[in-house]
Amino acid sequence: MENTTSRKYYIAPSILSADFTKLGEQVKIAENAGCDWIHIDIMDGHFVPNMSMGRLALEACKRVTGLPLDVHLMVKQPEKFVKIFAESGADHLTVHVEATQNIHRLLQKIKELGCKPGITLNPGTPASAIKPIIHMVHHVLVLTVNPGFGGQDFLTETLPKIKKIRSKLDQVNPKALIQVDGGISPSTLPQVIAAGAQVFVAGKAIFNHPEGIPAGIQSLKNLLPV
Repeated sequence: MENTTSRKYYIAPSILSADFTKLGEQVKIAENAGCDWIHIDIMDGHFVPNMSMGRLALEACKRVTGLPLDVHLMVKQPEKFVKIFAESGADHLTVHVEATQNIHRLLQKIKELGCKPGITLNPGTPASAIKPIIHMVHHVLVLTVNPGFGGQDFLTETLPKIKKIRSKLDQVNPKALIQVDGGISPSTLPQVIAAGAQVFVAGKAIFNHPEGIPAGIQSLKNLLPV
């Protein structure tokens, strides 16, 4: 069994599930409860069948927290948007391998803008699609639901892909993190940890926890290896 005791783990609440009438307050509550990153999904209604927040939400988060702001661009032609979001306060910028034909250049551009570059792939996209560029990234985001909507059920068929990517990263970019997003909860968290993930994006499990945001974060932190 793989030894995970030397790894560091991160909880990244997704504000897609937050109450936007109380966004700043809820981000601060999450920060004070011990989360590590704040995850912000940007959807254009074209690359995915939904639209979500833009740069104003990112700028609002920047005003209330010093935590790393982890921006996931679910947009067509992300090369048109990385500069905007870098200038608006993103610390991490994650782009889809399916969304651009110039992925090498785009990852280089993200790094030049002062952000940590991430690559993501949809559940139906094989791990081999990112093999040529995994040496260039700070993290790989494996979507464990189909993108576009929050609150979906976790896809267990993504677990072998997480393992495959972790194995390849360990060979060529061992410091890179694997991030997972989609259906992450106390019931699914042990599975993705065992597969090799280290960053856990959770929306409903945190912001809709019946006992509040701190309890939602703690329910996940209780399951992290020590």
